[in-house]
Amino acid sequence: MTRTRRHGTVVAAAVLALAAGCTSPGPPPEDRMLLPTSGQPQPTLEPREQPRAAVTGVVDGLDVPWGLATLPDEHLLVSLRDAARLVIVDLATGTTTPVTGPGAERLAAETVPGGEAGLLGVAVAPQGAERPGEVFVYRTGADDNAVLRGTLDGTELGELTPVVEGIPRAANHDGGVLAFGPDGHLYVGTGDAADTANAQDPGSLGGKILRMTPDGEPAPGNPEPGSPVWSSGHRNVQGLGWDPDGRMFASEFGQNTWDELNVIVAGGNYGWPDAEGPSGSGGSGGDLVDPVAWWTPAEASPSGLTVTADAVYLAGLRGETLWRVPFLETADESADETADVERDGDHAGLGRPQALLRGELGRLRNVGAVAATDRTGLWLLTSNTDGRGSPREDDDRLVHVTLG
Repeated sequence: MTRTRRHGTVVAAAVLALAAGCTSPGPPPEDRMLLPTSGQPQPTLEPREQPRAAVTGVVDGLDVPWGLATLPDEHLLVSLRDAARLVIVDLATGTTTPVTGPGAERLAAETVPGGEAGLLGVAVAPQGAERPGEVFVYRTGADDNAVLRGTLDGTELGELTPVVEGIPRAANHDGGVLAFGPDGHLYVGTGDAADTANAQDPGSLGGKILRMTPDGEPAPGNPEPGSPVWSSGHRNVQGLGWDPDGRMFASEFGQNTWDELNVIVAGGNYGWPDAEGPSGSGGSGGDLVDPVAWWTPAEASPSGLTVTADAVYLAGLRGETLWRVPFLETADESADETADVERDGDHAGLGRPQALLRGELGRLRNVGAVAATDRTGLWLLTSNTDGRGSPREDDDRLVHVTLG
């Protein structure tokens, strides 16, 4: 059996591999297209033009930054993986302040960094969700990965309460991303913890996307009542985000063949370890959901992700590239009918992935959309001090990216 397209998932562009053994950034390769699976006539779509990206430094000297979350009043909350600390970035002054208090002390004492493990994702519950304003963190401990929450008062983090524990941990493939969806529920991306069987095991929290209330209960409407599992068959989920229509995207590390951008549907099985990348590239499987875009690990290794009104943006570690996957607009009846990508079902199409900032900043860990009244663009975290990069003088950095 091979992967099948389910739930109206969109047609995607994929980037072909560079020459074997190539690890340094170079010119973007040719795109490979998948054909629409629907037999119904589809409208022609036009891609938006690729923007130019300009970078302005905000903060230098961060120690292996990982998670990124927006706080009120022009501040960001950043997690430092190996130091097991949180810092608050004042965007007006470009300064950082360490988070203190009993919650910070517990994180420092219980987090066990090593390899890809440590203090990973961070999220702040939005207004309209339960526990608005509370801080949620994903940390690797001695025995497991866990999500904890606490109240941030100024720069002091109060006592932490476990939200979910028992997520498999390892030196690699720990997942770690946290995000609140438009439904107000908490979504958690986990990894297979270097045990591929976890991804398909319904009794394991590894290799899954979890959906729960802020108190850690399985959210109403989950595919299996009483289970926090929203989707399965994941190798190492790194980024989560939603478009304005509520469609959910996730970025995921592949093994040796393809990294993936997926549209996440309730109960979807994304194939790992039976499939990696699109249909036919990863072996046999059942009724599996294909990615909507894919890259070789040398080109991407996508970590954090953010979604704006015009595109999905992915921070590339090994590829040292900010990837932009644009949404397509429906053209008028006189438009060119040979457009590369068409809409499948009732989902908006995605265009060819576009490479921004290739090699300019080194490894890129996380990206977030600017949420401010007087700024636009993206926040971007580098990851050159993570043990796999070549640190530059001011690494690691938080920068502001202006698109135009």
